[in-house]
Amino acid sequence: MWLNASCLIEFKISVPTPFLLMLRPRSGCQQWIARETYILSPSVPAVEFTDSFGNLCQRIVAPAGYFSVSTSVDIETAEAADTAPGAPFIEVQKLPDGVLPFLYPSRYCESDRFTQMAASVTTGHFSGYDQCSAIVNYIRDSIQYTPGLGQQIISACEVNQLGYGVCRDMAHLGIACCRALSIPARMVVGYLETLEPMDLHAWFEAYAGNRWYTFDPTQSDLKGGRIAIAFGRDAADVAVYTQFGDPVELLNMNVQVQRPVGEFSGLHGPGSPAHWG
Repeated sequence: MWLNASCLIEFKISVPTPFLLMLRPRSGCQQWIARETYILSPSVPAVEFTDSFGNLCQRIVAPAGYFSVSTSVDIETAEAADTAPGAPFIEVQKLPDGVLPFLYPSRYCESDRFTQMAASVTTGHFSGYDQCSAIVNYIRDSIQYTPGLGQQIISACEVNQLGYGVCRDMAHLGIACCRALSIPARMVVGYLETLEPMDLHAWFEAYAGNRWYTFDPTQSDLKGGRIAIAFGRDAADVAVYTQFGDPVELLNMNVQVQRPVGEFSGLHGPGSPAHWG
């Protein structure tokens, strides 16, 4: 299906400030971009590069005063994420090289501290995808999802102790538990068509059966179109904007996801979901 996703971020800035932005999704095996707009206001020079995780990043210096970033994308994606109960655990020595960084403990995913808990939560489950599903069920049952209350980034250990968190925090816990079982797991930030209340969203992917699968502890199922913007080890790698130097004032962030009508509603481009298998 086709989705239109947009994001407007508005700032009040006291002095010229360097920013690193990460707001451009890429076409890939799970999504195909047909049209995109990206507007900086006032207009400033931008330098784009691809980071070590394949994310598109833009470097700018925002001027003092009012500054905004506005993005919009028409994109084709699946109506629900793939599931694969029974997909097997892949032994570490057989993993692709590019997957290995997602096995290690990271700043917000202290997987070395979850070995016993992850083993307990997944007892009796088939190694691989089914273990990840058991971890997600544990998080849903144990952690209260509190959207809108996550200004402070917290780690997997902290959310497990607190018993509540936002999507980012719950993804951290899922990632840490998967890595504790030697299952590669990575953070994803992006859009979810069915999210309530609407905002940018975070979930995680885990590697089983020789591919990445989506897991989302905040949702009761995996229905709804998803648009991935960025991938990383944890939230530190996937911030949609990072400013350096003096603090800036965030005036507004508005996120919209909807099914478009008209020219994009019936098209099928390269990488169409109809051909994913």
